[in-house]
Amino acid sequence: MITDLNFYLLAIPALLIVGISKGGFGGGIGMVAVPMLSLVISPVAAAAILLPVLCLMDLFALRGFRGKFDFSVIKPILPAALVGVLAGAFSFHLMSERGIKFMIATLTFLFCFDALIKVLRRRPTPAKKPNVVRASIWSSLAGFTSFSVHAGGPPLNMYLLPLRLDKSLYVSTTVIFFTFINYVKLIPYVSLGLFDQQILLTALVLAPVAPIGIWLGIYMHNRINERLFYQLCYAFLFLTGLKLGYDALTMT
Repeated sequence: MITDLNFYLLAIPALLIVGISKGGFGGGIGMVAVPMLSLVISPVAAAAILLPVLCLMDLFALRGFRGKFDFSVIKPILPAALVGVLAGAFSFHLMSERGIKFMIATLTFLFCFDALIKVLRRRPTPAKKPNVVRASIWSSLAGFTSFSVHAGGPPLNMYLLPLRLDKSLYVSTTVIFFTFINYVKLIPYVSLGLFDQQILLTALVLAPVAPIGIWLGIYMHNRINERLFYQLCYAFLFLTGLKLGYDALTMT
């Protein structure tokens, strides 16, 4: 088990942020957890410690949003996500963390810039309908980046946000999506030897933070209106893009 106090001073707030995001508030801002923990441990160890706790959070989130999903939205994204996870597992030793972060940051900026242009032109943006091609592209990318650095939020948001779903339907869709890929990721994480006694004991110590973060996220989710919710999602998406871009440019 990790005993460094500095690690826990970063890990506890990082997991609270992840829980709040999974609980329906803050869009993909939960992806900052790996970068935060990477300040004191290696990114690979950070991802390995986080995964069991994320799986526990997923169970609480599923309970909080049970019965609020739409199978027609979920159906096209799960198979492609599995392909993305498998691609991430097979290319684990080939892809650099820096390259993945830079790729996500670039796509995020392009997406947010397009949305901003439409707002400045005062042109209403009609909701898009679920589309198998777009769903496959973005969800496979989400599965790939989620495997490497638990950063699947922005690619998935690039598909889901233009659908203009009801906010609870949107969150329940993300909950089911990440529950699926997080539990799938356990298999290659084990096969790649990313879990050892220290990793698992540290995750166990951090496990009590999981329900607290989820509860805070659900509490805030139920108290903001839908328009503000989407504005915050786009804002948090842009901020996470900034964070990832900064990390990619400053990594040595």
